[in-house]
Amino acid sequence: MYLLLAADPLLFAFRESTLPGKLILGFLFVGSIFSWSVMVTKIRVIQFARRQTELFLEQFRADRVPLRIYESGITYDGAPVFEIYHAGCQEMTFHLLGSPEVDETFHDRLEIADKVSPAQLRAVSAIMERAVGEEGLRLESQLILLSTAVSGAPFLGLLGTVWGVMDTFTGVAIAGKPNLAAMAPGVSGALITTVTALLVAIPAMFGYNFILTSIRSLIVQMDNFAAELASEFEHRYVSHGPTWTDKLAR
Repeated sequence: MYLLLAADPLLFAFRESTLPGKLILGFLFVGSIFSWSVMVTKIRVIQFARRQTELFLEQFRADRVPLRIYESGITYDGAPVFEIYHAGCQEMTFHLLGSPEVDETFHDRLEIADKVSPAQLRAVSAIMERAVGEEGLRLESQLILLSTAVSGAPFLGLLGTVWGVMDTFTGVAIAGKPNLAAMAPGVSGALITTVTALLVAIPAMFGYNFILTSIRSLIVQMDNFAAELASEFEHRYVSHGPTWTDKLAR
C-alpha cells in the first residue's frame, strides 16, 4: 500500500474511495468530457467565424455597393456579419423591388427602382437587429454546459469529500481505533473528489471566460456592421422627400 501511495497518490486515493465517491468521480469525468468538447468546438467556431468575417468585410468594403454581394450570390458560411448582411439585403430588396428574389433582371430592376422611405429603412434596421440577436444566441448555445461545470463541479466534489470523511469517521467509530493510520486512507479517498472537481472546473472557467469574451466581441462587431450597412442603405436607397406613393395619396 505504501509503495502504491508513493508511486501514484491519485491512484491510491481512488482505490480507497467509497462507492458514492467513485460514482461522483464518474459524473465528473463525463462532465469533463462534455466541457472540453464544448470548449474545443466553440473555439474552432469562433476562429472560423473571424476568418470568414475578415474575408467578407474585405470584399464588402472594397466595393461599397451594398447589394453587390447579395446580387452575386456569394456566401460566407460561418461569418455572423454575413448573416446580418443577408437579412438586411433581403428586407431592403423587398422594399425596393417587392420581392427578395435575385434573377437575371435584378440589376436592371434595381437601377430603375424608386427609393424607399425612412420608415422602411427602420424596418430594415429592425430586421438586422433581430438577426444580431439570433446570431448571438447561436454563438452562445451550449455555453450552459461550461457554466454548469464551473459552478457545479466544485459542489459535487465537496459532496463526495464530505460523504467520504463522514464514512471514514463512522468506520473509525465502529472499529474503536481512532488513529491516524486507520483514518488516512479514507480521508485520502474522500479528498480525491474535490481534487477531480477542481481539475474539471478550473479549465472550464478559463475556457468559459475566453469564449464569452470572444462572443461579445463578435456581437459588438455585428452591431457595428449593422449600423454601417444601414448607413450605406440610407445613402443609396432612401429618399427623405415625399415618395411617389405619397404623391398618389395626395
